Amino acid sequence: MRFNKALIVLLLLVPSFLLAKAGYHEPWGKDADLKKHNISSPENISHSLGVAVARQIINFHQQVISPVDGPRSHFRPSSSQYMKLAMEKYGFVKGFIMGCDRLLRENKDPWVYRFIERDGKLYKYDPPR
Repeated sequence: MRFNKALIVLLLLVPSFLLAKAGYHEPWGKDADLKKHNISSPENISHSLGVAVARQIINFHQQVISPVDGPRSHFRPSSSQYMKLAMEKYGFVKGFIMGCDRLLRENKDPWVYRFIERDGKLYKYDPPR
């Protein structure tokens, strides 16, 4: 009787071991699976009225106000360019919120950003994703 129970348990467990998959999977994938984001051409360009008006206001700021006041952004792309790219990619509301968040983080603290060097100066690199 004892032999029969062991045989039944063995017959039940062997197929489950043979059909089992690996127990651990990387929840976010491997680092090699990460894609580089191309910030030069947004995928989803929104043509809403809010985005068009905001784009004109940001262009005015970049072409008229910023040259007089001087560049002050510690990020690349600059905060105004970041907001314009985010609005074009995600729409007016989400892009505006992302741009405001970027403005709140505009300071000299190094924190967790990657750095790039432009014209002999180090800038934090944080494109809209």
